[in-house]
Amino acid sequence: MDTVCVSNPWPDGAATGIGSMPGTDPLEAANVILGELPGLPHLPELPARGLGADIIGRTAALLVDLAVEVMPSGYRVTARPGGEHCQAVDLLRRDLDALEESLQRNGMRPEVIKVQVAGPWTLTAGIELPRGHRVLTDYGALREFGESLTEGLAAHVDEVAKRTGARVIVQFDEPSLPAVLAGALPTPSGYGTVRAVAAPEAREMLARVLDRFDSTVIHCCAPRPPVALLRAAGADAISLDATLLDGAPAALSDEIGEAWDAGTALLLGLVPTLDPGRQVTLADLAAPALRLADRLGFPRNLLAQRAVPTPTCGLAGADAAWARRALKLCADLGKAFVEPPESW
Repeated sequence: MDTVCVSNPWPDGAATGIGSMPGTDPLEAANVILGELPGLPHLPELPARGLGADIIGRTAALLVDLAVEVMPSGYRVTARPGGEHCQAVDLLRRDLDALEESLQRNGMRPEVIKVQVAGPWTLTAGIELPRGHRVLTDYGALREFGESLTEGLAAHVDEVAKRTGARVIVQFDEPSLPAVLAGALPTPSGYGTVRAVAAPEAREMLARVLDRFDSTVIHCCAPRPPVALLRAAGADAISLDATLLDGAPAALSDEIGEAWDAGTALLLGLVPTLDPGRQVTLADLAAPALRLADRLGFPRNLLAQRAVPTPTCGLAGADAAWARRALKLCADLGKAFVEPPESW
């Protein structure tokens, strides 16, 4: 199968993380990431710091002219920023300070760096309107949130680029998207479900947000991610859990093959997020990626140019030792994709 020749912003053999790291020290997390993932480092997320450091609160910190507060049911739109909103803004600022300090201490100036935010569907699924319904149930509010996120994120990207001198890749995390499409998202009351969002509507919203940015990734680690929709929305790369693809229906395999063939890069989750308690080999970890290439009819050497090894999801639940080890294993896999061992 012939594939489109595409030049990615990261070097061949690069590896990266999904986003979250254990602990509460942003400088320590930045040091680990820069040390283990020099080809494609990312701004760490530390959800162990509590409300405001989680995926929704952290992304809400970027919103322009929109504010949230925390209620017993979760985040809710409010006229003025609540304490957790203000804390989220402060935590994000500290993270950028720590990243900049770590780069200076290590004498590094990476070509590219990745930042992560909740995608528009996950964000609006995770915030309620004042009357208690999820934001995504109100078309006007949904559109307003999409525009606010785009504007605030663009400013964030500009600041990261200015501080690091790197080209910034934006990863949109969409763990809620499959439930949104399936109509399986519960209402805040828990007594019903939110209406399903049609695929064209979901694609249009994603496309409007992604169109503002030069290099984008959409991450969805569900067993059956909507790959065709994500590609049609304009994602330059799609991040998924490759360990869940064995036994995937033919339709999903076709979508992945078409994405790869069209030049979409794949960030392949291959390394466990938690210490498996046993020795793991690169051959074992690489096996899902090798099987995927074989199943789709692509040469295995395509992995070096078109695939980026990652953990299967975020590392927030790992201990510090495994988080470091997991990132090193990702980096070793990236190198092995470029120069495969003879045993492969």
